[in-house]
Amino acid sequence: MRLLLASKSPRRRELLSQLGFPIEFVDIDVDEHIGTPLPPSQVAEHLARRKADAFPQQQLHDDDVLVTADTVVVHGSDILGKPHSRDEAVAMLRTLSDDRHTVYTGVCLRSNNQDFSFTESTDVIFTQLCDKDIDYYVDTYRPYDKAGAYGIQEWIGMIGIRAIEGCYYNVVGLPVATLYDNLRKRFLSN
Repeated sequence: MRLLLASKSPRRRELLSQLGFPIEFVDIDVDEHIGTPLPPSQVAEHLARRKADAFPQQQLHDDDVLVTADTVVVHGSDILGKPHSRDEAVAMLRTLSDDRHTVYTGVCLRSNNQDFSFTESTDVIFTQLCDKDIDYYVDTYRPYDKAGAYGIQEWIGMIGIRAIEGCYYNVVGLPVATLYDNLRKRFLSN
């Protein structure tokens, strides 16, 4: 089995590469704007499916499995996407400070004869972050490519996350154990 990962995320690429399957990286550009209102818990899987739908089915060989994913950070009922500016990143981290939020990663797996998607959720609890720490993190790590304006594997995660409930790798951007389990059960057993 060869995995085709349609993601520009270096974190997803690294995690999937460590599973031991032959892997190829492909680019898919889709509009990530959600037109129809969806519950925040369904947005990531919806976007992962949209990415899979954008990949030309005829490019899948018999042993290929396309993997698409999307991650969203939800605080209350608000989805915190990727920040577009320094001010937006700082505001997001202030919002997450001393509070709980949920990270949802939706994954779609597609072969020539199967299509399966799922969502993994992980709750993350931040400590109280001071402005100096937020400024340092944003200015040093420039988290503009990360939902919620942070990477758990970076400095802010080491000093600011009090607890997580669920899969750590889901917060990084890919729920590897659940992904592997679904690949094994659904695509390797055939």
